[in-house]
Amino acid sequence: MIDDATRTSDSTRTSDSTRTSDSTRAPDSPRPDLAENALAAAYAAQRERVHALAREIHADPETAFEERRAHDRCADLLEEAGFVVERGIAELPTAFRATLGSGSLVASLCVEYDALPGIGHGCGHNLIAGASLGAALALAEVVDELDVTLQVIGTPAEEHGGGKQLLIERGVFDGVHLSLMSHPTPHTDTYDVLGSTSQAVGRWRATYTGRGAHAAANPTDGINANDAAVIAQVAAGLLRQRIKDGQRLALVPQQSGVTNIVPETAVIDLECRALTMPEFEVLRDALFACLEAGAVGTGASVQIEQTEPVYEPLRQDELLGTAWNAAMERLGRPLNGSLGIMAASTDMGNVTQRVPGLHPFVGITGAGGALHTREFAAHAASAEGFRLMDDAAVAMAWVIRDVAADADSRALILERAAQLAADCATRPEQGGAPA
Repeated sequence: MIDDATRTSDSTRTSDSTRTSDSTRAPDSPRPDLAENALAAAYAAQRERVHALAREIHADPETAFEERRAHDRCADLLEEAGFVVERGIAELPTAFRATLGSGSLVASLCVEYDALPGIGHGCGHNLIAGASLGAALALAEVVDELDVTLQVIGTPAEEHGGGKQLLIERGVFDGVHLSLMSHPTPHTDTYDVLGSTSQAVGRWRATYTGRGAHAAANPTDGINANDAAVIAQVAAGLLRQRIKDGQRLALVPQQSGVTNIVPETAVIDLECRALTMPEFEVLRDALFACLEAGAVGTGASVQIEQTEPVYEPLRQDELLGTAWNAAMERLGRPLNGSLGIMAASTDMGNVTQRVPGLHPFVGITGAGGALHTREFAAHAASAEGFRLMDDAAVAMAWVIRDVAADADSRALILERAAQLAADCATRPEQGGAPA
C-alpha cells in the first residue's frame, strides 16, 4: 500500500549511471549485456511464464483476503518448478509458502497480489508478484550450490489487513535470515534504496454511543452521538497544526440517520501515520484524546477498536541495499540519491523490523500519475512495467546470490538476523490503544 507517494531527495549520494542501454531496445527484448549471466539467463528461460502470470493477476483483480485465484496461480507455478508448496498457511486461505533447498541460509521472497477495490492493480501488485516469482525461478538451479533454503511467501492483504504481520505472529517468518521484495512506483530518477523508508500507520474505528430521542418533541432527553463525532473531527483538525512533518491524520465518518431522531450511535474510521514508532505512539495518543474529547463534550461514551495491524516503518538493510544498488547500476538504472522518506506505508516494514530485509521502490520509466489510481493500474500492465519487473527479478536474484556466495556478507547477515530475533523476543505485542 503505497498511497500518495512523495519523496524527500537525498543528494548526498550520486552516480553518473544513467539508463542509456535501453534507448535502442524494443520494449519486449531481453537485455543483451546480460545474455551470458547465468541467473539472468535462468530468468529469461522462465520470462514468458512469469509475464503470463502477471498479466492474469492484473486482468483478474482480487481484494484483501480474497486473492484465491492469484494464490493458486502463484502456487501452481512454483510447484511446477519443483518447490514444495504449502497452501493456505497460518489460517489464511490465500497465503502460501514455497520452499526449495535445505541450506543454512534461509532467504525469503515476498509475493503480494491483492488489488484495490474499484481500481484494480493501481499499486502494481501483479508486478510485485512477478518480480519475486521470477527471482525465485532464476535461483532455483543454484540453491544447493549456494547453501540456501529459498522460501517464496505469498502474503495477502497488504493494502488493508496487514497480512504480513499476521504471518509474523503465526510464525511464518521464524528462522528466515533475509527477506526481499520490490515495489513499482511512477517514474523516478533514482533506484538507490539506501536511506529510503516509509511511514508507520495504524487504523481504528471509534464508535460513539449516546441516547436516542425525538428531535422535535424531546431533544433535551437525548445525547447526540453525531455531535460527539463532530467534536472529535474538529479537535483532530486543530491537532494537525501541531503535528510534525511526515505525520498524517485521516478521519472518515460513517454516519447515517434521519432528521427527526437524535442519533444514538456514530462511527468514525481513522488512521494516523508517522516516521518512527515512538512518534507514531505519541501521535496516536493525541488523536485518541481528540476522540475522547467528543465523548466528554457531549456525555456520550466512546469505544476505540483497532481494525488492522499497525504497519511499521521500513528498515532497509545496508548490506542488502548495497548489493541492490550494484545490481541497479549493472542494469543501467540510475543512482542519483535516495528516494528518502516515502509518504506511504507497507506491512513489509513489519518484516524488515524483525528480519534483515529490503523493499526498494522502483519506478516504471515514463509512468506518470500517482499510485492507487486507474492511471497507474494501466502502467502496471505496460511494456515498461513488465521491463521493470524483469529487472527487479534479476536484481533480487543477484542480491541473494551475492550475499550467499560471499563468506563475510553471509556471516554478517546471519549475525544481524540473530540480533533482530533476540530483539523481537523482548518486544511487546502490537496494541491498538495506549497503555
